[in-house]
Amino acid sequence: MNAEWRFSQPLPISRWVGRTVFLLSFLAALPASAATLGVDGARHLLSRTAFGATPAEIEIYSKLTREQAADRLIAGAARAPSTPPPAWISEPFVPRGYRGMSAEERMLAVRERNQKAFELQTWWLGEMLATPSPLTEKMTLFWHNHFVSSQRKVRSPQLMYRQNAMFREHALGDFGKLLHAASIDPAMVIYLDSAASRKGKPNENFAREVMELFTLGEGNYGENDVKEAARAFTGWSVHTETGEFQFRPALHDDGEKTVLGRTGNLTGEAVLDILLEQPQTAEHLVGKMWREFISPRPDPAEVKRIAATFRDSRYDIRTPVRALLVSDAFYAPHNRGALIKSPVDLVVGTLRQFQFQTGDMLPFVLATNQLGQVLFAPPNVKGWPGGEAWINSTTLLRRKAFLDRLFRVEELRPVMTAGNGDGASMEKMEAPRGLNQLNKGQERYLRALTDIRFESSRWLAQLGTSDPAGLQRVVLAAAPVSVPSPGLQGMELIRHYALDPVYQLK
Repeated sequence: MNAEWRFSQPLPISRWVGRTVFLLSFLAALPASAATLGVDGARHLLSRTAFGATPAEIEIYSKLTREQAADRLIAGAARAPSTPPPAWISEPFVPRGYRGMSAEERMLAVRERNQKAFELQTWWLGEMLATPSPLTEKMTLFWHNHFVSSQRKVRSPQLMYRQNAMFREHALGDFGKLLHAASIDPAMVIYLDSAASRKGKPNENFAREVMELFTLGEGNYGENDVKEAARAFTGWSVHTETGEFQFRPALHDDGEKTVLGRTGNLTGEAVLDILLEQPQTAEHLVGKMWREFISPRPDPAEVKRIAATFRDSRYDIRTPVRALLVSDAFYAPHNRGALIKSPVDLVVGTLRQFQFQTGDMLPFVLATNQLGQVLFAPPNVKGWPGGEAWINSTTLLRRKAFLDRLFRVEELRPVMTAGNGDGASMEKMEAPRGLNQLNKGQERYLRALTDIRFESSRWLAQLGTSDPAGLQRVVLAAAPVSVPSPGLQGMELIRHYALDPVYQLK
């Protein structure tokens, strides 16, 4: 009997069943991460790591495994923006103070500073929308809310831009380098009063926050550690004419200090290295990343496990990010739809996911500001609290109003243009606060609104299905609160899902 004939014969039923059972058992034994993500998994991953996800992106990632998807996201990380920043960032540094100015000159200086602050916000939102590496911008925003400083106190758009560029450069790099860079960043030195700290009169603000918020976490240091570390950070300052960091040796306390059990003539840099040596630093950071990417309640055992790999990698930020993105917890059903979208997530994510065409991003800056997230100006040193704090009776109504207006932009265009560009229709459009701080703000706002386009039929055609269930899987993190009426389709169906409460979740 030759081999060709033998393998062409049908198997006995018992052997066929046996082989099938073996194959099924083998597949079941494979780790879940070996399977491809599918549409639901891809949408979930991209909703957490990007600002929304287009149908084409979901299609690409749906064919990848967890590891392949995470590696692709991390490999695409950039260290510089893809859109040019405002031209004034390369101009000579403008000193922060108003000393020697007349009342009129001071008013003009404040107005110009406010104008630049809006331009900086507009640029960053535009970068979030245009970037080929949304994870980079997500992490840049994460670090902005970790190493907090605010334009309201720093009073220098140039310094705030430099800090933003520094966060982006290190967004997925070496946390040790990021910590050192952020600590001597001029915006940080000003914000936490390091520039006012000197030998004999150390200011404890930075020493306290670098332990409580930036590294160890609350309860992992003592008051004496703060006092001693504050002495080590004396002499840190900013050159008033260039805006660069400047160390002033004459103001530095070079005496013996003891921080977390280490004694010596410690400098500020040495204290930062001591903080990096503590296991609590990695655990604090991983816990915060867990709340950013997975759920509001970290798993202590998993946090410790991932933190250990973080330390072993010498604080390579990619290590914990990847570990979180391939974890079972990340893809667990109970963790899907467990996070509330921030205003930036909601605004930029909607524009990006539905591929709105936009011009000037000013309306969206004003929208995120009204919803409680003013870029470059977190509310305090702890940053935006996030989570349920994003939602209250006022912001929820504003969120729904923003979405309703956005998805009715084509209907509203005649109203927006009724004033022939002179702003006569602005009252009907409920122009938001903040326009009075901008040169020709109302005209600019109206013009920007008329530039917004949404081609619903073209967007729906990318899905390859007119089934409401297919649209729901792409748009929502969970089943809608309100089931659409039978026969609802097209733009009305999109609007129905976008206004459903579940759309606020990711």
